[in-house]
Amino acid sequence: MKDINRDEATVDTSRRNALKVVGLGSAAMVVPGLLRTAPALAIPADLIMKPIPRTGEKVPAIGLGTHMTFDIKPGKPREHLGEVMKIFFDGGGRIIDTSPLYGMAEVSIGDFATALGINKDLFIADKIWVTGEWLGDDSHAQRQLQRSMERLWRDQIDLMQVHSLVNARTVIRAMQDWKQDGKIRYIGASHHQPSYYHLMAPLIEKGTLDFAQVRARLFQIVKGRPLPDFAGEIGCESWGQFFLKWIISHPAVTCAIPATTNPKHQTDNIGALKGLLPDKEMRNRMLAHMQTIPDFDKIANLPAYPGKIFDGVVKRGSRKP
Repeated sequence: MKDINRDEATVDTSRRNALKVVGLGSAAMVVPGLLRTAPALAIPADLIMKPIPRTGEKVPAIGLGTHMTFDIKPGKPREHLGEVMKIFFDGGGRIIDTSPLYGMAEVSIGDFATALGINKDLFIADKIWVTGEWLGDDSHAQRQLQRSMERLWRDQIDLMQVHSLVNARTVIRAMQDWKQDGKIRYIGASHHQPSYYHLMAPLIEKGTLDFAQVRARLFQIVKGRPLPDFAGEIGCESWGQFFLKWIISHPAVTCAIPATTNPKHQTDNIGALKGLLPDKEMRNRMLAHMQTIPDFDKIANLPAYPGKIFDGVVKRGSRKP
């Protein structure tokens, strides 16, 4: 799976080899086996769908991220998030990525999905971030799973990902039990820092995971720049669609999950779910163009949301002014 921040991809050789094995990306990637049958998602025709390698289950290749963007303090206006979710769903999007770390994001998703009557039609990807009282303690993970289900109004979460690699073995063992019990359907790992990807690689290569999720930051370096003329050959009308189509055309990527608070940006993002995808020649052409743009080689070091301020629960708990 692949994450890109809409209001915001490079790996070394060993990381590239690991990614070849998997598919969900901030990008999400998936790892090849066989799970129980998934509930069929009601999806409009003519959308770009990609299979989850482990099962062959097909999902729309553009999802919705909620990091920071869906964190709204209780009592503050959040109707725009309901509009974002409706535009996303009506355009064929089904995968929504969230985490208990994202403040009120789980609550916002659960409330709006229930109000819109679409909860049962969504593929929810969530995360576990706990270490326990001692090595091997999974009681914190168990409590966090229960709380996430309550917030999301779900008795099953489609994908659960370990988000703290410190205690990954313990949490993955717990997730394997949850999968067996039908509480979750897929197991994954996620991290937002490229410097940690080498720790994810062994989990991917051993076939432990169904998904791996990584993050990219691209929008800042193209601000004010026109699209290349050849972007129209694959139906791209914006930089967002240019990036998204490049990401989801990669064979290791199952779904890209851009985040936004802006309904207009959501309309633009979901537009990348239709039309042509770049072939190998076009992908190389797109990459070559990006390599001519200053600071493209530094995107891994850019902040997730340059110039953006989100006044949510997460910010309230921060010591930074």
